[in-house]
Parts: sequence; structure tokens; C-alpha cells
Amino acid sequence: MSLQEEVEILRRIPLFAKIEPARLKLLAFTSQRLAFAAGQVLFHQGETGDSAYIVMDGAAEVSIATPSGPVVVATVGRNAIIGEIAILCDVPRTATVTAKADLHALRIDKETFFRLVNEFPQMAVEIMRELAQRLEKTNQQLRATIAARPA
Repeated sequence: MSLQEEVEILRRIPLFAKIEPARLKLLAFTSQRLAFAAGQVLFHQGETGDSAYIVMDGAAEVSIATPSGPVVVATVGRNAIIGEIAILCDVPRTATVTAKADLHALRIDKETFFRLVNEFPQMAVEIMRELAQRLEKTNQQLRATIAARPA
């Protein structure tokens, strides 16, 4: 994938939509390109978060550990950002992310990510929007699970 293709993918992600192309090119250039085979883990729940990942191509499953084993809580694909919670909140990774199919991603280190948020306040708004949507989806799943339990 060319640098220009990576920039075009970044522009389609709401988080980066308002960032000027030259900055996106710099972001793409300074990010690490990674390839994961189906079944390969990007990161494990509980690990220290030092980066976020942008899914450029492919799909991944997001799972959390439970007493009865891992539970898949989401599937993400192209243009998704994953792993940002741990770097935003300085908490361990909240989930394990595993490539569901061959996956290509850009790894953005914590320092670069925060520099972008500081330079582009609109990114902070988009991050809040994304996290709020995830929280609402989790709440819906929780409500459905509770409603499905026998009384």
C-alpha cells in the first residue's frame, strides 16, 4: 500500500477527517505498518497500552476475559481505530484484539497520538464521540443480556 493510499484511508476516518493532508502524510509516514495473519493477536487485555492501531484492511475481533472464557464483544474492520482507550486513560488494555482475517494496520505511538490531539482539538471531539457510541452499544448489549436472563 502506498503512502498516498494510507493518507486517503486516514482521511475517511472521522477522527482524522479535518486534519490537513500534509499532516496526514506525516502521520502515515511516521506510523509503523504491521501485518497480522488470521488468528494473530494484536494485543492482549491487561497489557500496557503504548499505541493505537488504525485498521487499513482486514478484520479483527475484540474480546474480553470472563470467568467462563473470552467473549467477543465487537468485530472491527477497515478504518477502525483500536487500542486508543489504554493510551488515553493510562490503563491496561481493556480487551484482547485478534485478527479475524489477514489484517494490515498502522500503529500510532502514544506520543504521536497525543501530539495530534493537542494540535487538532477536533480530534478530541471525535474521540469522545467514538467512545460514547461504544459505551452506548455496550449498554445496549448489557440491557439485552439482563432482559434475556430468566427471572
